[in-house]
Amino acid sequence: MAHDLSERVALVTGASRGLGAAIARTLAGAGARVAVNYFGSADRAARLVEDIRRSGGQAEAFQADVRDEQEVARLVSDVQGRLGPIDVLVVNATGPQPYVKLEELTWKHCLDQLEFFVKSPVLLAKAVVPGMKARRAGRIIQIGSEVFEQGVPEFSSYVSAKGAQLGLTRSWALELGPWGITVNLVAPGWIPTERHEGEVNANKEAYAAGVPLRRMGVPTDVAEAVAFLASDAAGFITGQKLSVNGGRTLA
Repeated sequence: MAHDLSERVALVTGASRGLGAAIARTLAGAGARVAVNYFGSADRAARLVEDIRRSGGQAEAFQADVRDEQEVARLVSDVQGRLGPIDVLVVNATGPQPYVKLEELTWKHCLDQLEFFVKSPVLLAKAVVPGMKARRAGRIIQIGSEVFEQGVPEFSSYVSAKGAQLGLTRSWALELGPWGITVNLVAPGWIPTERHEGEVNANKEAYAAGVPLRRMGVPTDVAEAVAFLASDAAGFITGQKLSVNGGRTLA
């Protein structure tokens, strides 16, 4: 599916690999000038930018810890200085996602997830929204997860943070709607990426068996959903959670 994002600037956080890299490639393929944010993977980010450019797209890499207020301010300033005002913000960055039994769960476990899925979105949105309001247009797209509907055991720190992220999405959609800014969340199922390279096939097969489409998704499935929400075609869609999981949650 093709969406015209020419003349738009998109910032994708955590974009050096996995879903973020697929999203960056797809947005660039649709014509956007893409800011590839990374934290520690400079080589991966550089290779992604080079791949995008070889394909005729426009992209630049930007290092920043999106959990840090000063670094987010610098990131947004650098992107705007080099690429232009940010029209599309894709909040994708994540960190380790450990399974922890309740008896061993600490506030630090919860805080680690909240920093990625509440603090980071807040810092990023605060930095880009003034410009979007001035232009009376903008797209904020968060990458959530199906786990909030599932209530995965021994995963409560991650599940609860993802629930909070969905809450931000819904509240911001109502708050920012009068300025023509849409806020939505794409909730993938289990999409195998580099972080799952050691996963045994039996686990993947068991997961796929519970998907109505009887297969696992691929990163481009998520990226195409993001491109749609970033486009003019989704101009009347806001405050929504778009599940990209083959119908596994039906919501």
